[in-house]
Amino acid sequence: MQEPAITPDLIAAHGLSADEYDRILEIIGREPTFTELGIFSAMWNEHCSYKSSKKWLRTLPTDGPQVICGPGENAGVVDIGDGQAVIFKMESHNHPSYIEPYQGAATGVGGILRDVFTMGARPIAAMNALSFGAPDHRKTRQLVHGVVEGIGGYGNCFGVPTVGGEVRFHAAYNGNCLVNAFAAGLADTDKIFYSAASGVGMPVVYLGAKTGRDGVGGATMASAEFDDTIEEKRPTVQVGDPFTEKRLMEATLELMATGAVISIQDMGAAGLTCSAVEMGDKGGLGVRLTLDAVPQREDNMTAYEMMLSESQERMLMVLRPEKEAAARAVFEKWDLDFAIVGETITDDRFIIEHQGKIVADLPLATLSGSAPEYDRPYIETPPAAEMDPVTGVDPIDGLKALIASPNHAAKQWVYEQYDSQVMADTVRAPGLGAGVVRVHGSDKALAFTSDVTPRYVKANPFEGGKQAVAEAYRNLTACGARPLATTDNMNFGNPEKPEIMGQFVGAIKGIGAACLALDMPIVSGNVSLYNETDGKGILPTPTIGAVGLLDHLDDLIGGTARDGHVAVLVGETTGHLGQSALLSEVFSREDGDAPFVDLDAEKLNGDFIRANRAWIDMCSDLSDGGLALAAFEMAEGSGVGVTLDSGDTATLFGEDQARYLIACSFDKAEALMIAAGKAGVRVETVGKFGGASVRFGGSEAPLEELASLYRDSFGAVFA
Repeated sequence: MQEPAITPDLIAAHGLSADEYDRILEIIGREPTFTELGIFSAMWNEHCSYKSSKKWLRTLPTDGPQVICGPGENAGVVDIGDGQAVIFKMESHNHPSYIEPYQGAATGVGGILRDVFTMGARPIAAMNALSFGAPDHRKTRQLVHGVVEGIGGYGNCFGVPTVGGEVRFHAAYNGNCLVNAFAAGLADTDKIFYSAASGVGMPVVYLGAKTGRDGVGGATMASAEFDDTIEEKRPTVQVGDPFTEKRLMEATLELMATGAVISIQDMGAAGLTCSAVEMGDKGGLGVRLTLDAVPQREDNMTAYEMMLSESQERMLMVLRPEKEAAARAVFEKWDLDFAIVGETITDDRFIIEHQGKIVADLPLATLSGSAPEYDRPYIETPPAAEMDPVTGVDPIDGLKALIASPNHAAKQWVYEQYDSQVMADTVRAPGLGAGVVRVHGSDKALAFTSDVTPRYVKANPFEGGKQAVAEAYRNLTACGARPLATTDNMNFGNPEKPEIMGQFVGAIKGIGAACLALDMPIVSGNVSLYNETDGKGILPTPTIGAVGLLDHLDDLIGGTARDGHVAVLVGETTGHLGQSALLSEVFSREDGDAPFVDLDAEKLNGDFIRANRAWIDMCSDLSDGGLALAAFEMAEGSGVGVTLDSGDTATLFGEDQARYLIACSFDKAEALMIAAGKAGVRVETVGKFGGASVRFGGSEAPLEELASLYRDSFGAVFA
């Protein structure tokens, strides 16, 4: 087959600018082959090279005594004591999920699970953070169904519990939904596997499923805006098989136990290209591949297609040659492909052979390390204008507006489609705050949460970035867990627009400040830019996934509110209504500033909650909907009514930060007050739990009526 001529149109179709192509010519001293052009396109696109974000990502705090491995590997590794580590990461599959919702979401789950077990960890928990367009938009219902079914279809078949996440709706996502997938696994600290190749002449081995044409160009597609050619991009979406992935995991973990693995890498974005280049570059070696040996499920595949395919359930490994027979036997037992497709070499070259010809011969380290790095110009988001006064609302009417909205209604229609109990270690399932999973065979547990409030980030990227981390910190704290570390998924629009780059920079600065103050370093993550359609960008959505540790399950704050319990508020209330859920859902307004996040107060109040957990029966952090929504959710989850003394709109629905609501007996409330006085923490009683109704000030409604509205509203729109 004759290769196409390298033209300006072909270069542009590969996501490369004219300047970038000139740089390629300078590096290799000649015109690239078609396969080489594809390889450069894969390695230099935004999705793989982080060329617009590297400058700012380097400013994030990534170290700490608990961190074993920070960003740069397949996933982050954090020590949890007793010779064990939790390995976790969050990644986006936004563009594929908008084009082909079921497969896009399913393969997003599959990819993040591979990132975890590639490092030697058995996955124990999954989460997802989903952002869709307006509920009444023509495409939203199809996307919600496809994405939720894809996540459930893959995760349930693979056999990992989905224990948390979030779902939001906003018109800004009409043309570009967000699907952020999180996975965490457990490994022994002395049995963690990394991707750096070592040793010259070592076999490079292809593992797993066969290579097809699905996903060719997927990483490049994910680094571009959408337009009216979106349907033409459908072939760039991968197709997943969770049963193959399950076999691949078991085979990989069994293979690791044989001592055969020198290094191993998941074939994710840009497939064989990215995995081979990263392994060679990290080990300071070259790589020679022979594509005729690559297992293929389609006839007449070209070198270009094989190097850029993103077919799922595949791995690349550097093997100890004396262990080849044992390694091959493992994969044959699991009915998976095992093929030696190349070797490590001394020369700094990435050499690709196909049908007796060399189709690519590139300097490997330069290919990996010389991707363009841009210091994009940015405009800081201007301060929010002073907000117009908010008219007072009947508090129960305000609550009804919130709990009837798909944004704040119960999401059981979503999470009941996910298996949250598989593996039998789930202590707290979705819907009650952070998910909690027992560390198998021990009394320890890990807590998981995912958080961001995009409307805050748009109004004030710095405070919004801080708030995403702070809310994750509070969610972990509210169940008694000590926050350990975070992973970030930075979803933004086109970074070539200075105002969008300004959102990104502001959010990074806020996230960094909060991670440092709250001792929650970023250990892994993903950047997803160009989330735009026809020039309209999404809300800036820097999702924070966080992990916390319960040293003993007895430390879990996992009770319920009971009749006679006191409602105790921790933290200071000023009644901040700017960018609040009430403003959005009741008044259809998105104005004012995001709430200020006092990181010292967050740390002080969080430490207070964990130190005094013995006096707390139930705890919730306050975020969307403020005191009113938190009190209702606690009451509804406990099957008991609640009375709050105040009927003031700002007091009930304000979204001041660093706050928690506690349910406990009168005696325990007294003990908390004494402890708070010693710690310098603001604590006050704001009402009580009990009865069969919800009463805010002088306004009241039966709990049963409100609970039905809360439980049925989401399904009424999407079921």
